[in-house]
Amino acid sequence: MAAFFKPWRMRCLRLPSPFDDIMRLFALIPIAIAIAGCAAPPSIPPAAPGVTPESTLPSLFSLSTSDGLPPGWEPMVILRHKKQTQYQLVRKEERTVLHARADNASSGLMHRTLIDPIARPWLHWQWKIEDVLPDADNTRRATEDSPVRIILGFDGDKESLPFSDQILFETAKMVTGYDFPYATLMYIWENKAPVGTVIRSTHSGRIRMVVAAQGAEGVGKWHSFTRNIVEDFEKAYGEKPGKLIGIGVLTDTDNTGDSVEAWYGDIRILGNYE
Repeated sequence: MAAFFKPWRMRCLRLPSPFDDIMRLFALIPIAIAIAGCAAPPSIPPAAPGVTPESTLPSLFSLSTSDGLPPGWEPMVILRHKKQTQYQLVRKEERTVLHARADNASSGLMHRTLIDPIARPWLHWQWKIEDVLPDADNTRRATEDSPVRIILGFDGDKESLPFSDQILFETAKMVTGYDFPYATLMYIWENKAPVGTVIRSTHSGRIRMVVAAQGAEGVGKWHSFTRNIVEDFEKAYGEKPGKLIGIGVLTDTDNTGDSVEAWYGDIRILGNYE
């Protein structure tokens, strides 16, 4: 099976004129696509061969002993000129959690996985935010930010998608060097839309966001969530999910220009009897 991101194979593609669009990595990181010839972006090595689903489960922040990034989690950076969100393991309230600080910034962390969501349908996580982003609205392109996001990337048959989606995937791959997931499902903290709402990204139909928390209620407190990702995927896309090939976190404020701090607790993918 394909890794979450594949190395970019150098190629040149010349379009009739510059082409500008915006996508998000996993559906999340805004990238300005400006093509005028041939570019050579950096690549991320594929996952090691022979991995098993169990070996790709995300490492738990609470078990980490370092003060840097948690083992197995990699930075998600697309445009180097964009200010990056800062992530670091910290001790807070007598446990180790992942701290995120974004000041007009957008970048994330990702963990490669190779998991059958039918066998492990339960996503459990915790998060806490310092404040909401008052101007954020994920239904609008210009203000699509969130203080916290959990991002899931799923494999699938891209050749079955409309031609326009295939072209967008190929264009993004050429510019960024990454193979984008067949489908991305995000859990977000939203200002206006009610909890449970599925928001289709204005950037791509292959990105759907589920509102897990809403409004200012609960700011400054830890919140725990358990979601059935198979049911949520079917609700969002109308089909069963393929393999779960990546899990990410993203705290982004680049569209609103705001500043925010957030904390992520352990992220687990569990079976029915765990």
